[in-house]
Amino acid sequence: MRLINRVKNLLLSPKTEWEVISGESLSGMPLIFSYLLPLAIAAALATFLGFALWAGPFFGMHYGILSAIILLIELVAGIYINALVTDALAPSFASQKNLDRSIQLVVYAATPFYIGSLLNLIPSIGWLGSLAGMIYSVYLFYLGIPVLKKTPADKVPIYLIAIVLALIVIGWILQTILVKLFLVSYAEGALRLIN
Repeated sequence: MRLINRVKNLLLSPKTEWEVISGESLSGMPLIFSYLLPLAIAAALATFLGFALWAGPFFGMHYGILSAIILLIELVAGIYINALVTDALAPSFASQKNLDRSIQLVVYAATPFYIGSLLNLIPSIGWLGSLAGMIYSVYLFYLGIPVLKKTPADKVPIYLIAIVLALIVIGWILQTILVKLFLVSYAEGALRLIN
């Protein structure tokens, strides 16, 4: 129930919720397991079901499993790597260097993306959920940076740009590696079976 309330509050009253979060002392790794992992699993499950239901039993099941695994790894690993980068960049923007706070910022600010990824249940519109989630996540970062990282107001926009660029680059690198590892090797194996 705490997870649902946190999601609801971040989506509906983010300014107030960032203040609540700033008073919490939950360290990074427990937060990843108690908050990020359940939401990432839900997004991965929606991805799997979307492909399994819409792409047919054989192709949909296999592609759905691979896509769900890629999304799950990308969400968990990507968030942690982005938190490390966010923390490493903090001194450059007169911000507080604190890995636990960086993990809180990145995990909670990405909430709309996790929720938007649930639209992968219908693959043809899943991208809309991801896009809307990304846009709202940027807004949550903007609100959360000064509260959790103690960033001066004049440095928030440029710190936000640096974080968003890091998110994009890290996400692209992770996705490229994971697609190569899973989907390309799966396709090559399937072709060998056919021939």
